[in-house]
Amino acid sequence: MTVALAAGYHGPPELTLARAFTQWTFDPWTCALVLLLGAGYLAGVRRARRRGLAWPAARVVSFAGIGLGTLVIAAMSWTGAYAGVLFYARAAQTILLLLLAPLFLALGRPLTLAIAVAPGRSGPRLEAVIRSRTARVLTFPAISTLVLVAVPFLVYFTPWYSAYFHSAGIRELTCLALIVPGFVFFWTLIRVDPVPKAYPYLVSLWITAAEVIGDAILGIAVIGDSRLIGGAYYHALARPWGPSLRFDQMLGGGTLWVFGDVVGLPFLVAQLIHMIREDETEAAEIDAELDARDAAAPTAAAPAAAAPAPDDRRPAELPWWESDPRFTGRFSPADDQ
Repeated sequence: MTVALAAGYHGPPELTLARAFTQWTFDPWTCALVLLLGAGYLAGVRRARRRGLAWPAARVVSFAGIGLGTLVIAAMSWTGAYAGVLFYARAAQTILLLLLAPLFLALGRPLTLAIAVAPGRSGPRLEAVIRSRTARVLTFPAISTLVLVAVPFLVYFTPWYSAYFHSAGIRELTCLALIVPGFVFFWTLIRVDPVPKAYPYLVSLWITAAEVIGDAILGIAVIGDSRLIGGAYYHALARPWGPSLRFDQMLGGGTLWVFGDVVGLPFLVAQLIHMIREDETEAAEIDAELDARDAAAPTAAAPAAAAPAPDDRRPAELPWWESDPRFTGRFSPADDQ
């Protein structure tokens, strides 16, 4: 049976630790996307610096280095080479495309760069589109989080999962369907770029917690599913090495759960830190405003404290016994008599 299966198998060789570093594949569409995004971003940085706009190298590293590099790793390293063979390899690829790559792409502030270097009135128009009511509705936290959590559920629990293996177009669209919701999610929460609406960090904290829980539910659902996801495809593949199909699916569910939390939990902590810093900044601004008021209060009160001399006061400012002509003579100072 093993010889028969081996004869029908035409995939990559058995995955080992060494092959995890050396087994690569070439995805022309991903390569074209990475080159296009990278060239556009670097050209924008060059133009921004020519205009005198400081653009830190950390942003370039985040977008062009880590963000686009993660796309390359997801599509063309061992995760791409074995995504059609091992369930857990495709699960790792899903988390890279859904969470890790979009996080660093958003940290590179591509929208700020595009607004700054766009020719003519294109920059303000782009910012107006970002601030528009339609953008606020589409990026409403409940909607963006729901899409982020729902897309992988649809990928794994509908015929979409098997269609990925039979069509290059569906495979590339699947990658975009994971990257775009992830970018929108992190873009609106990190708020380093212009956003349609800046929600308080407490809202962002709850949204991030919901996303972490969603990853856990997805992983548990995959582990607990009694049927083999994409079973017909994997049986026909006849992979003669590696874990059994059932154990492979369990490994994939664990990857979705644990790997998703590994990415999500640090971001949750970062959101908590941002919330604390925002509260401290607001408290410092309020304290400074109160101190300024206290410092200005004695200066404003000083003229009122120095009352004018009795002879210089107007009749309206004198007490009644000094202003009434019937009593002015009776209460004249002793020195005048």
